[in-house]
Amino acid sequence: MDRQLGAADSVAVSTFSEVVVDVQPSFNADVHSRLRHSRNSINSSASAADNKKGRWENLVLAYKTLGVVFGGLVTSPLYVYPSMPLKSPTEDDYLGIYSIMFWTLTLIGVVKYASIALKADDHGEGGTFALYSLLSRKMDIGFFSAKNLDSNSIFHEGAENKSRLGKFFEKSILARRILLFIAMLGMCMLIGDGILTPAISVLSAMDGIRAPFPSVSKSLVEALSAIILIVLFLMQKFGTSRVSFLFSPIMGAWTFSTPLVGIYSIIHHYPGIFKALSPHYTFHFFWRKGKEGWLLLGGTVLCITGSEALFADLGHFNRSSIQMAFLFTIYPSLVLTYAGQTAYLIRHPDDHEDGFYKFIPKSVYWPIFIIATLAAIVASQSLISATFSVIKQSVVLDYFPRVKVVHTSSNKEGEVYSPEVNYILMILCVAVILIFGEGKDIGNAFGVVVSLVMLITTILLTLVMIMIWRTPLLLVALYFLVFFTMEGVYVSAVFTKIPEGGWIPFAISFFLAFIMFGWFNGRQKKIEYELTHKIDLERLGTLLSDPGVQRVPGLCFFYTNIHQDGLTPILGHYIKNMRSLHKVTIFTTLRYLLVPKVAPEERIIVRKLGLKGVYGCVIQYGYADTLNLEGNDFVNQVTDCLREHIEKYLDCLTSNPADIQEEISALEEAKLSDVIHVRGKTRFYIGKNCKRFDRIMLAFYEVLHSNCRSALPALSVPLSQRIEVGMLYEA
Repeated sequence: MDRQLGAADSVAVSTFSEVVVDVQPSFNADVHSRLRHSRNSINSSASAADNKKGRWENLVLAYKTLGVVFGGLVTSPLYVYPSMPLKSPTEDDYLGIYSIMFWTLTLIGVVKYASIALKADDHGEGGTFALYSLLSRKMDIGFFSAKNLDSNSIFHEGAENKSRLGKFFEKSILARRILLFIAMLGMCMLIGDGILTPAISVLSAMDGIRAPFPSVSKSLVEALSAIILIVLFLMQKFGTSRVSFLFSPIMGAWTFSTPLVGIYSIIHHYPGIFKALSPHYTFHFFWRKGKEGWLLLGGTVLCITGSEALFADLGHFNRSSIQMAFLFTIYPSLVLTYAGQTAYLIRHPDDHEDGFYKFIPKSVYWPIFIIATLAAIVASQSLISATFSVIKQSVVLDYFPRVKVVHTSSNKEGEVYSPEVNYILMILCVAVILIFGEGKDIGNAFGVVVSLVMLITTILLTLVMIMIWRTPLLLVALYFLVFFTMEGVYVSAVFTKIPEGGWIPFAISFFLAFIMFGWFNGRQKKIEYELTHKIDLERLGTLLSDPGVQRVPGLCFFYTNIHQDGLTPILGHYIKNMRSLHKVTIFTTLRYLLVPKVAPEERIIVRKLGLKGVYGCVIQYGYADTLNLEGNDFVNQVTDCLREHIEKYLDCLTSNPADIQEEISALEEAKLSDVIHVRGKTRFYIGKNCKRFDRIMLAFYEVLHSNCRSALPALSVPLSQRIEVGMLYEA
């Protein structure tokens, strides 16, 4: 097997008759009926789960979301006003800016994310890729779509009466490639968010030292911020379980203290600030300021930064808890905090360069500074953890080269850590601070990420509404017109900031997208070659009938990327050169599906291939699952499933118990004799007839493939049991 994850394996899948074997004794037919959800039951699955939870449990979950979900959003007051290029602002300017921020938080935060996006879950998972996964699986419009799954699989959920738009995507490979690119761009932008959030949050928080100590230079603040981030990244390998219990109290203290300061500021500086809630002030602002007001949107968009986390972290909590926390704590906290900041700035219009710390009363300055610094660290940790999760999902679905993924907690499945990714993030974060230490430059870069991710989510949500929810077109048009126009204006404004730091996320995203596309293209080429040169059962029978080929004692797990209508061409290469095959050989595929999780009873699927001692096995995982099979555990689970399958399969074909016992005995004897794991080690041979584009992309793929990790260590297979078979694939 040449890779860890088999999302692309589904390209090779066709209909076949198989037996699904339960790993747990409690399996029964009801499992299938529970997992074969209709469209309506999937869309309401989160609601059904929420209704079963008690009010107290939802309150506890809502409290926990403060430390995980909302770190980036609730700390945005640290850097929103300092990121705006204001020139001699007036009272009307500040009222207009506050009106824009209020309606941005209300429309995008409350309406779009809290009320609409949270309903577009993919079996409880949220985020940009979950939307793409939902569309791919339900409407057969992805490259790894539902039509490529087994017809007997519980995950085949295609809609019978597809919309015209769905049929268009099905037929147009260009449209599907554009959709894939949009999903990839969303993932890359989220990774960019994981670089910029720690940089701007910690730098903005630490900048508070300069107010009471004017002699402290900006360079010293940047150095201290870099040191804090380096320590934070070096601590990642220990996981966050031991300190995560502090996250929610810290963010709770921040969430409830800043609006109190805001109320104090409103009373003392400008009690009439809430008149700006009228949209009149928004329109009046643009009417007066024109192009200058449009350019200021590059700063105001930061007030909604981190809103994507409402949706992306859905899998770790539930819809009700996230809605409860946002609507009753985060949203009012931000509205009051920004109102307090704006009220202060109306009376002190030239203090916008340090718009947060200047409005803090001296009596509570240091407690707020400490809370702000701790809150910035927690917000950074949330985005770093989210980046690890995104990388893991990309790896398991074969969009990204294999990197080491470590689970740092035995209790929390989603808590993962990748050493390679961690150190790259650390270097980039520190570089952003030291090279682009000016807060406005980082803010400009941050604005690009925030606005583009929101726009991508709007596009994908619109497709979900049309093709899956079948929402009335009038409502879809209203949603698309409001949010696409609003976010499109934001995007157009932040694009003017590309020369002033906005190019940073573009450079990062382009580099990551190039890696993802190069890897994806190489994997597709490899699958195409294997499908073209596959070994069918008839050919395998011919090879084994050769008198020179011996069936040696032992149990062999032969890893293959394709498992139906044929086997990997490496098999023919192996038999011709080794002149042998083990008496019991299980052709094994690790296959990741476009679903978040696979039920344990659907995890291992085995079948008899029709030749003596030759079987097929598929290990199925979702992109949020953990590949936690290890060495002997893996062998035992597969052989247990195979034994049960033999009993069921042969019992249907023969009434002679001796035949069943003979095959089971052969399996046990092979297992006791020896166990080996055989995988292919393939490379592309780039011939003269290969096109220049393919030459470049395949050469790049070979570089990535040579430096990525092997798939077998994920199963903890001992080195003494591994065999690698080298073979050249002609491009």
